Amino acid sequence: MSDLANKKCVPCEGNIPPFDKNEIHKYLKKVDGWNVESNKNNNFYLEKEFKFKNFKESQDFVNKIGDLAEKENHHPDILFGWGYCKIKIFTHAIKGLAESDFILAAKIDKV
Repeated sequence: MSDLANKKCVPCEGNIPPFDKNEIHKYLKKVDGWNVESNKNNNFYLEKEFKFKNFKESQDFVNKIGDLAEKENHHPDILFGWGYCKIKIFTHAIKGLAESDFILAAKIDKV
């Protein structure tokens, strides 16, 4: 989809502003099927749900995402159960989205 999957996530210590809506929409075009949502504080995050045939396939996928998250040092919120996995990505330090969030989304799509 884009070259984002070839980049490395960069740890954020909160010294940058989160992406504004224009930046978010620019990067959203570079990932496949991810939705941008906002919480009650109007902080944006990426979210995508993946479907599987059974619990074991969901669990195997989650384990691969966990390994990827450790390798990239960027950790999404993961909710999974029988036949599904929902992933939520944002940069905690800035309470919003940055390039690394889209990089992780692109890498997850390659799993």
